[in-house]
Amino acid sequence: MRKVLVTGGLGYIGSHTVVSLHEAGYIPVVVDNCSTSDLWVKERIELIISTKLKVYEEDVLNNARLLEIARDEQVLGIIHFAAYILVDESVQQPAKYYRNNMLGLLSVAGVCQDLNIPLVFSSSCSVYGNPERLPVSEEEAVKKAESPYANTKKMGEEILRDMSAAGEIRTLCLRYFNPIGAHPSALIGEFQDGVPHHLVPYIVETASGKRKELNVFGSDWDTRDGTCIRDYIHVIDIAEAHIAAMELLVSNPDLRFDVINLGSGTGQTVLEMVHAFEKSTGVKVPVRLAPRRPGDVEAVYANNEKAKRILNWQPKRTLEEMLSSAWYFEQKQQEGGRRF
Repeated sequence: MRKVLVTGGLGYIGSHTVVSLHEAGYIPVVVDNCSTSDLWVKERIELIISTKLKVYEEDVLNNARLLEIARDEQVLGIIHFAAYILVDESVQQPAKYYRNNMLGLLSVAGVCQDLNIPLVFSSSCSVYGNPERLPVSEEEAVKKAESPYANTKKMGEEILRDMSAAGEIRTLCLRYFNPIGAHPSALIGEFQDGVPHHLVPYIVETASGKRKELNVFGSDWDTRDGTCIRDYIHVIDIAEAHIAAMELLVSNPDLRFDVINLGSGTGQTVLEMVHAFEKSTGVKVPVRLAPRRPGDVEAVYANNEKAKRILNWQPKRTLEEMLSSAWYFEQKQQEGGRRF
């Protein structure tokens, strides 16, 4: 049995990775404390994969329990998603982010070390800060972090690099850019309570009438239309890259450490994303220009040649597919409530 442990497996990227693992012939095992996700997501995943999913409602900070689960399940590796991810919240509550993200990673890495199994670490393009060259490659210098969230990813990579250099762990750090979209079933997607923290959920909620208007944070950046540029990629493409990374680590025991970008290779401004959504759905989105947010960077998008070369991976899904799947997901939530 080829089992893979997924921490944070009921979250946005984690849930799609669980589905993709099943489709690739693996048995996913989930550890999630449900602090930023919901246990009922398990039911939706089971509807998609047509089988029961093993979920442990545990905190990764409980190292002894995590080790027990990984050993009992005899997993071949761990994909680690269990981290807080909101930039603006991290600026307001840095201690919360350092405590959870750093201690959680140390706990997960310790389990991998004890059991001699590889780790795929979900890092972030935020480690590049405001890059000097675009598209940004893995050779770009890692900058001073623009937020505590970004700093936890930067420090996480440093911890894993040091552990791998000492022969304690084998790991790949995937610096993914901006995952968007939803599963085509519309059973799982980017759930967000309250005012959305990410652009696409904000767009679709505004389009559906749940929000009066879309706040665009910053219209005076040095970009094509004054709004921030980001690299958007379908969440299922991201999920499939994590599986490719795990397979590479398992098949190549000499691989100790590497960092790899996961992005589309192109950048879209916020207003371009709004216009693309309107074009793909036929639905207008009212916009309000608002002040910049602390922790935001001006522009970042990926050079993804290394992922193509090393992981034999490249994004398959178009921007239109990403936005239309997010819109379909939002419509299904509106029709039947969060637990349809």
